[in-house]
Amino acid sequence: MSAHRRKGSARKKLWAGAGLAAVAVALVLLVGGGLKDNVVYFLTPSELEARGTSAVGEAVRLGGQVEKGSVKWNADARDLRFVVTDGKTQIPVHSTGAPPSMFQEGIGVVVEGQFGADGVFQSDNLMVKHSNEYRPPGKGQSPDETFKTLMQKSGSGGGE
Repeated sequence: MSAHRRKGSARKKLWAGAGLAAVAVALVLLVGGGLKDNVVYFLTPSELEARGTSAVGEAVRLGGQVEKGSVKWNADARDLRFVVTDGKTQIPVHSTGAPPSMFQEGIGVVVEGQFGADGVFQSDNLMVKHSNEYRPPGKGQSPDETFKTLMQKSGSGGGE
């Protein structure tokens, strides 16, 4: 085999390797970018509080439990106020618009919005953690009855 042929073969292998590397990098960027947009990261109340004044006005997600006895809902004004806690720190939340139907005290929530200088988290999106258990209503059973039994099973007491 001539030196010219070996040189051409090595050059083809080099280009093939570079092409495969470019495809691999593009694939990693596509997958990484897609995951970044779809993964929901949130701060706990303690983490948000630890950020201090640097958190004021920053768009963040806050996650925790709705503190029992803290929910104040004015249906006419569509004004919802409650406290999110992680067991150590409590952050008051103000949200406008109707809450999700499963929203209640003691449930896990993630709220999106901004932390105000007044120490109140202004939420523009409220998501609730729901049970991963689903079963259709039994014969002759209403959906409300099924919901109540699921809530009792999950320890929420079937709060209305």
